[in-house]
Amino acid sequence: MFRFGIEILQEPLLLEMAAPLLAEGRLPEKFPQLDVAKMAERIAGYGFKLIELNTDLNIFFPNSFGVPTLRRLLELKESLGLSYTVHLPLWSLEPSSPFEEVRKASVDVMVDAVLRLAPLEPEVYVFHATGPLATEFFISSSIPDQARPLLMFVFQRNAARSIEEILERTGLPSRSMAIETIQFPLDLTLGLAEEFDLSVCFDTGHVFSRQPGPVDFHEALAKCLPRLKEVHLHDAWFKPEPGGPPRWADHLPLGEGEVPVEKLFAALKEKGFSGPIIFELTVPEALKSLERLRSMGEVFQSL
Repeated sequence: MFRFGIEILQEPLLLEMAAPLLAEGRLPEKFPQLDVAKMAERIAGYGFKLIELNTDLNIFFPNSFGVPTLRRLLELKESLGLSYTVHLPLWSLEPSSPFEEVRKASVDVMVDAVLRLAPLEPEVYVFHATGPLATEFFISSSIPDQARPLLMFVFQRNAARSIEEILERTGLPSRSMAIETIQFPLDLTLGLAEEFDLSVCFDTGHVFSRQPGPVDFHEALAKCLPRLKEVHLHDAWFKPEPGGPPRWADHLPLGEGEVPVEKLFAALKEKGFSGPIIFELTVPEALKSLERLRSMGEVFQSL
């Protein structure tokens, strides 16, 4: 039985809650507050009992996961039968930075998020092992091809130090952390998973749009399945451009891209996968995607 959930980072809900502030037409005197528990309750009202909590909300809404909010999230977990996963912060962080001060600060932020949300007993903590600086060097056309593997290795080794510190400081079982397939070489990402006995979060749109490199979707899935703990589900497409960089898009509702959804779920069913499958979409897009799944065959009839 597949278990579908959705991320709490919902732009329509954020805009709705910020509407009174925006209507004033002036800058606030202090940072606005966000009722994350109310957002979770609203999302649950659409039928989603599995919610991924995005800790990056703290960037613009400090203390989004303060003690009162955590208490209410716990109450919702008990009263509505909710389950939570956590996406550790990634915006503005670089846990693979060659600058030690930046790397350590990134670890501090991620450790704080783990310890803060631990009372919710999340099923898994998803994280990005590298950040925008590593991505820039990975995709930059100005980097000589012969130099790129060495540079990526440097970023991977710094990420390894950060992972080791996070595990030591939080006491988390290594398999409760799922390293995500992002815009960084897939083989180096999976190398970190092997080195620290981590789980993997397979992001369908990232992989299909070749953000982790030119790896076939099915080949990438096969490599991730032994450690698979969570799936980030959204559609994507990829189009090579002769003489120029390829064009691609992700975070699309199912049916608006080219991700081989039926083959994906056939592989998950064969594996006996029962972990979280999180829509990285808005609520309307996720509901539309669920309807598309229901129309695709017997494996989806019970959704």
